[in-house]
Amino acid sequence: MLFTIILATFVVSLISLVGLILTGNKIKSFINYFIAFAAGSMIAAAFFDLIPEALSEVSDLQFGLMFVVLGVGIFFLIETFIHWHHCGKEVCGKKPAGVLIFTGDFVHNFVDGLLIASSFMLDYKIGLVTTLLVIIHEIPQEFGDFAVLLHSGYSKWQAIKLNFASALSAIAGGIIGYYALKSVEVVIPYAVLIAAGGFLYISLSDIIPELHSTKDRKKRVLEAIVFVFSMILMKLFLHLLGI
Repeated sequence: MLFTIILATFVVSLISLVGLILTGNKIKSFINYFIAFAAGSMIAAAFFDLIPEALSEVSDLQFGLMFVVLGVGIFFLIETFIHWHHCGKEVCGKKPAGVLIFTGDFVHNFVDGLLIASSFMLDYKIGLVTTLLVIIHEIPQEFGDFAVLLHSGYSKWQAIKLNFASALSAIAGGIIGYYALKSVEVVIPYAVLIAAGGFLYISLSDIIPELHSTKDRKKRVLEAIVFVFSMILMKLFLHLLGI
C-alpha cells in the first residue's frame, strides 16, 4: 500500500514538468478545453464515487456530509491565505511572486498527497480515481503556474525546477498521510469526504469561473460540450471500474 501511494504521488509530481512540452501561446490555444474537462471530471467523481463510497463507511449520514462542507471551507481558507490559483492562464488578476507560487504549490501538493493516501487506504479503486482526478486538475494548474513564473522573470529551466521541487511535497504528503491514517483508520472515510469537498470547491469556485471568461461564443459552446461530456465519461469510467 505504501509503495502504491509513493508511486501514485510520484506520477502526480511528474505533471510539474509540463513546461518541457508547451509554453506561451500554445498553452492558450487549448487550455480552456482541458479546464472544462477537469471541472466536469471532478464534479462527477465527487458525487458518483468519493462521497457515496465514503458515506457507506460512516454511521451518520448527516454528520458525514458535514465533512464535505468542511472540505469546501478548508480549501477556501488555503486559497485565501496562500493565493492558491487554479486558473491555468498566464494572468490571474494578480501576478504573485515566484516565492509565493512555490509556497502555495508546496502546500497544495502536500495536501494532494494526503488526499491520495486517504483514498487508497479506503479502497484501492477509489485511490486510482483520486490519483486520476489530481492529475487532471494538476495539468492546467501547472501550466498556469509555469506561465506565471515565466512572466515573473524566471528562465524556462528555473521555472521547471521550481515547479518540480514544489511538486515533490506530494510524496511527503502521501507518506505522512499513510502513517498518520494507519494509526487512526476510523478517520479515513472522513478524510475522503474532505477531499471530495475540496474537489467540488476547486471545480466550482476556481475552474468554472475561468470558463465564463471566454469571450468567443463558439469556444464557450465547445467548452460547455466538453464539460458535460467529461461528466458522462467519468461516470462510464467508474462503471467500468465496478464503482
